[in-house]
Amino acid sequence: MKTDNINVVDLTPLITPNVLKSKLPLSEKIMKDVTKYRNSIYNIINQHDNRFIVITGPCSIHDPKSAFEYAKKLVALQTKLSDKVMIVMRVYFEKPRTTVGWKGLINDPDLNGTMNIEKGLTAAREILIKIADMGLPIATEFLDPISPQYYSDLVSWVAIGARTTESQTHREMASAVSAPVGYKNGTSGNLDVALNAMESAHHPHKFIGIDGDGRASVVETLGNKGGHLVLRGGSNGPNYEADSIELAEKQLIKSNANNAIIIDCSHANSNKDHNRQSDVLRNILEQKAAGNASIIGLMLESHLFEGKQSIPDDLHTLKYGVSITDACINWETTEKIISELDENLPDL
Repeated sequence: MKTDNINVVDLTPLITPNVLKSKLPLSEKIMKDVTKYRNSIYNIINQHDNRFIVITGPCSIHDPKSAFEYAKKLVALQTKLSDKVMIVMRVYFEKPRTTVGWKGLINDPDLNGTMNIEKGLTAAREILIKIADMGLPIATEFLDPISPQYYSDLVSWVAIGARTTESQTHREMASAVSAPVGYKNGTSGNLDVALNAMESAHHPHKFIGIDGDGRASVVETLGNKGGHLVLRGGSNGPNYEADSIELAEKQLIKSNANNAIIIDCSHANSNKDHNRQSDVLRNILEQKAAGNASIIGLMLESHLFEGKQSIPDDLHTLKYGVSITDACINWETTEKIISELDENLPDL
């Protein structure tokens, strides 16, 4: 009589992280760049670098071609800006779902429910290598605790999302991450879960994971010293305005945490209206002009074209450069508001 795996249909062996990395290795240039970008972000978090971080890109990546076009535009924009702004491209491959839905390029790269995860992992690493080779720092969210083993060596900034910040699994995982980690407040807007996550991940941990050869292993970590808060609003409303920032600063000081805050201009802070992201950005500018030092950066959901679309049955009708998850602002708006930010930020 069987007592285990009763609800498991199949177990399919997956390529190991080391094999994928050997097939798609990093150049020396990329390794040097990623190290430089991580160090820059660490310095910004710790107030040793006064540049302002702008993390911008599609809500999720579903089409390599449009991702590369967007990346090229970011590279060109960065050359036009002063040295006050550090652009980091948002390159998200995993999407947490409230119930069900498309789970991201890693899980379903063909957008049709076939869930060819090995193809998705390979595509993700290929995309990251090409974007990193353009000279862009990369930001992403770590959702699955195993998949980062396949591509985390390319990432300069990591988010732990509102739905997973409270997860002990993700706090332990974050303690092992090689890049700075931003912890989003919970979906309710509560800051305690993010502050507790920062505290937990700051310390060493031992937990079960996999090694580069895919073997189950006990992972022992040093703890991540680059943790910081990301405010994204919650069910009680936005939390980017001055009174919310002051409250967050007090809680960070009380928790003896990094007094560094990134504002997510999307999600509950924009009341899920992508066009209101620019309003959030301008409010941040006002706070910076008034002398705020704790806000070190912001996040935008932006793509080549505005809005969002559902995945059609006929993928040939999918609109190019339009998000298939959260709605995004278009490139023209993105370029305009980032340029405005650069022009109006206080001098270093």
